[in-house]
Amino acid sequence: MHTFIKTQAALIAGSMADFLLTWVLVYIFNYWYVGGNMAGNISGAAAQFLLSKYWVFTKTGQTPTRQLFKFTLMWMGNILLSALGVYLLTNYAHLHYMTSKLLVSASLGVSYTYLVSKRLVFN
Repeated sequence: MHTFIKTQAALIAGSMADFLLTWVLVYIFNYWYVGGNMAGNISGAAAQFLLSKYWVFTKTGQTPTRQLFKFTLMWMGNILLSALGVYLLTNYAHLHYMTSKLLVSASLGVSYTYLVSKRLVFN
């Protein structure tokens, strides 16, 4: 349970970077919300990798390069799932894109991202 809580804290910090960049790109620079979402995901992923590597999962037998490779693969899946979820909820459920992003991010954080990080990336 301790690892789960630390993982969620790292995800929240990464999500803050993600949401901030998304908001800046969409509201300040008039970027398309799906593209802004994807760019935000990348910034959040970088923050989450660093926190996960050096704070959450500190004792692993893998090299940092191998972890980064696995993490990148995981986040490519996350970005695709996030973009699809945000697009579907925004266009078909008629939610504001930031509400869609919040719902999708929370869902992925407690399921896909946590499980893949724990079992495959930082094992």
